[in-house]
Amino acid sequence: MTTMHDPKQRTEEPTLKRAIGPKLLFFLVLGDILGTGIYALVGSVAGRIGGALWVPFLVAFVVALFTALSYLELVAKYPRAAGAALYTQRAFRIPFLTFLVAFAVMSSGITSASAAAHAFAATYLQPFLAWPVLPVAVGFLVVLGLINFRGVAESVKLNVVLTGVELSGLLIVIAVGVYALANGQGEPSRLLEIDTSNRSLLQAVAGATSLAFFAMVGFEDAVNMAEECRAPERIFPRALLSGLAVAALIYVLVAITASLLLPVATLSAAKSDALLKVIETGAPGFPLQVFAGIGLLAVINSALINMLMASRLLYGMANERILPTLFGTVHPSRRTPWVSILFTTAIAIALVATVGEDGVRKLGGTTALLLLWVFTIVNIACLVLRRKEVKRSRFRAPTAAPVLGAILCAFLALPVLSGRPASDYVIALALLALGIALWGIQRLWIGLSRKISTSEEESGGMRQPAMSDAIEQPGSDPARRS
Repeated sequence: MTTMHDPKQRTEEPTLKRAIGPKLLFFLVLGDILGTGIYALVGSVAGRIGGALWVPFLVAFVVALFTALSYLELVAKYPRAAGAALYTQRAFRIPFLTFLVAFAVMSSGITSASAAAHAFAATYLQPFLAWPVLPVAVGFLVVLGLINFRGVAESVKLNVVLTGVELSGLLIVIAVGVYALANGQGEPSRLLEIDTSNRSLLQAVAGATSLAFFAMVGFEDAVNMAEECRAPERIFPRALLSGLAVAALIYVLVAITASLLLPVATLSAAKSDALLKVIETGAPGFPLQVFAGIGLLAVINSALINMLMASRLLYGMANERILPTLFGTVHPSRRTPWVSILFTTAIAIALVATVGEDGVRKLGGTTALLLLWVFTIVNIACLVLRRKEVKRSRFRAPTAAPVLGAILCAFLALPVLSGRPASDYVIALALLALGIALWGIQRLWIGLSRKISTSEEESGGMRQPAMSDAIEQPGSDPARRS
């Protein structure tokens, strides 16, 4: 029996069960990438690039690949469920920058879920029920909030099933393309057409890629499962890179199919309905409701995962005393962070209510923009940590990967070079401004609490631990996804 002074004595927290092997991790990565982006943005991307629709998806894959290599090096060094915020804190030790990265990741989850809600209401529900878009999208987010509040025990085995459903829909599109080509349909010459009216070739490709990048994100979420993987240093590289490559291959084939079967004007006008139009054109006898049902499941799954992530990340930042501790409030019976759920759901509803008809494009573009900022910092952090940390990773990315990753991500995030619309920046900066305001409130509260504590100690009064002892200096540890 140890004594109080025994240095070996410590209170051990239970560790996460390492239940994820290489196959489950692969499907987790693939399932995180597949979803709303490809199901809802093909038409909008076509409107930016022209008939060479496959080009921006291929370029987006290359940019994502460089960043994925940086993530692999970092997750091998720090196999913990904290992701970009942890790497930023380790590299720069600037609490405010760590907070901005964490809040940007959280905001990207909200904008992604809002895009999914808009796609649900405006596109994939319409073949079943032609209801008004805004009330349905708001109702969709409310239902997600209620599910989130009730508590959802996500299983990676369930993710395999949902990934299979999402994948089946995209394979149907590809099969329809093969069937149509075999019957003499399609116009191959469109595959090399790039719209350069009033802009350069570089701007056309960059502008389309900056939106198509939304379809490639999701791979970064896998690092948050590192503590639940068996031998993460060994299985992560193959699972992450193969999942990313398979998703890119499917996306390119879907883009080629869409461009072969439909003119750019038709795809661009269809926007989030583009894949339904592809099915309708290539296989007129195919029941659209089947594909619409698959699309519904795809966007529901994407939205739920993103809202779960956003609310838990906000809850984690509150627990780290980076944001007001009110967001760390847990419901006594449901054991879910109900204040964070209510707050993130309210933001998502506000976004859906204000973006207008082109909501999927605006919200998807904002999601990509936020994550491009985050990925730029992660790539730089990868290089910085090579100099600052003695510990070496079992996986070391080629030096060109983080360098090119940082340059390309920053390039795609710049307004002049990428041709990204102003609405993306307005939404992103408004969300970050909200976060900064909350961070400032927490800082003021910490200062006030310390003054009260000091005043009570100097006057010989009883110190009140409820306000002062519970609050720590923000940024001592990075915000975590819970």
